[in-house]
Amino acid sequence: MSGGQVDAAKPLVCGEPTDPATDPATDPATGAFVDHRNLLFTVAYEMLGSAADAEDVLQETWLRWVGVDLGTVRDRRAYLVRIVTRQALIRLRALGRRRESYVGPWLPEPLLTAPDVAEDVELADSVSMAMLLVLETLSPTERAVFVLREVFDLDYDEIAEAVGKSQPAVRQIAHRARAHVAARRPRDTVSPNQTREALHAFQQAVETGDLQSLLDILAPDVVLLSDGGGIKHALLRPVVGAGKVARLLAAGLDRFGTEVSVEPVGVNGHPGLVMRIHGEIDGVVAMRIEGGLVTGVYFVRNPDKLSHVERETSLSR
Repeated sequence: MSGGQVDAAKPLVCGEPTDPATDPATDPATGAFVDHRNLLFTVAYEMLGSAADAEDVLQETWLRWVGVDLGTVRDRRAYLVRIVTRQALIRLRALGRRRESYVGPWLPEPLLTAPDVAEDVELADSVSMAMLLVLETLSPTERAVFVLREVFDLDYDEIAEAVGKSQPAVRQIAHRARAHVAARRPRDTVSPNQTREALHAFQQAVETGDLQSLLDILAPDVVLLSDGGGIKHALLRPVVGAGKVARLLAAGLDRFGTEVSVEPVGVNGHPGLVMRIHGEIDGVVAMRIEGGLVTGVYFVRNPDKLSHVERETSLSR
């Protein structure tokens, strides 16, 4: 390794450089990248809803970053965010075409998150499964502008450089995206305790197969979405209504009986459940809760989306 060229291996991108030539203590480019790695991953993940694609975007960001003359960079954090945003936009536009042929509902890739993510209420809200699904309804540029402004509080001039638009255009896009999201996000603020209580009730109902207990915590218009990606069995369409959702969940549990175990964990900054069959992870359940009732159930079974529930993922703003 010479001439400033760094092997773009996964350990480096994951923030664990092992080669002396890329030691953050001696290499400024590597040090800056590692310092902001969690932030860059969070930006990419919120734009893409996929941890695997976010990691690929970080790889591309690193390759471009090591070619930059640091002497010309006034703000390394802003410069890195600009690179990762542009790479995420490229990836997001490509993913939009791929998702058109996705088998069944597409759900974001769930992350196992540490308690510190839940403590940052704004960050937890921005990475929740419910919010990521709302962000899916924005155009790529709207999503980038919304994430950078509302979540990371970047100035309009920084966002304009990142998305290649003028400041007035970015302000208009931000206003439009904000209104779009406000019309679709949960209406009320739910405390962590309320969420935990609803999840505990849901878990008990799931473990006992008690249909009435399920009905008691499901909103009348609750929506169940399941994502098997064409690999695992999953519903090809949303299921709407407390009765239908409760009966479907109860029937699924009856099928596996005592082979199923349920573990409460932090999923995308909120309480969620990891479901195992014979000790192997079968899926992750996240929920949207409003007014003390479950209004959305998101069940991810696609094995390609479950690698980030084996270990905690660090997120930051």
